[in-house]
Amino acid sequence: MNGHLPHDVGAIAAVLSGIPLFRVLGESGIRSTAQAGLARRYRSGQIIFHQGDPGESLYVLLDGLVKVVFTTEHGDEIVLNMLGRGDTFGEMALLDGSPRSASIVTARAAWVFALPRARLLELMREHPGLADEFLRMLGHMVRRLTDQAADLAFLDLGGRLAKLLLQLADKHGHADGVVEMPGLTQSDLAALIGASRPAVNRALQSLVSRNLIAVKGRTITLLDVAALRKRGGL
Repeated sequence: MNGHLPHDVGAIAAVLSGIPLFRVLGESGIRSTAQAGLARRYRSGQIIFHQGDPGESLYVLLDGLVKVVFTTEHGDEIVLNMLGRGDTFGEMALLDGSPRSASIVTARAAWVFALPRARLLELMREHPGLADEFLRMLGHMVRRLTDQAADLAFLDLGGRLAKLLLQLADKHGHADGVVEMPGLTQSDLAALIGASRPAVNRALQSLVSRNLIAVKGRTITLLDVAALRKRGGL
């Protein structure tokens, strides 16, 4: 962590205003929320919090890219999700008071806002609509996990990989279909779709040979989005 930088309330509020969870607070509520939290910058590869840490804050990724990493009791790591600008994390531990269920690791340099649990609960009492949005957000999370389970059951490896690349391009890529993956390895891609690294490497090469994608280092360019959508069952 590089430590605290000047608390730019305006810049933080601008990001929060684009997130449905906070939009219900209105302009003044969003600014007071930005003032109540703490913003920090992290370098690539740093841990924001560890699996097992107490859940004391809700986090918002103001900028950057992070990995949600689960570590087994044997020390094996599995990447559960990738989060980008405007995404929130740390919700589950706030609800039930349990320790963090996974670690958050920066895949790129990141700017992160932390809102203390006590202030979040105050806001929910002051703005009932916030609680509704919080429940809606949790619903989206459950739906995503259900979709992942369905993909494992009904899509082969190539289909799951095509769907993942489309999702990464939509959320973290560029308008020209380029997905840059600094901090994201083939092992991470494998973990995200329930496969091994060698199998993902072969699947990537298969997509390359069919001119659906191009791979150069850790940059993937989607060449045929329509064909990838069909391959991913979309």
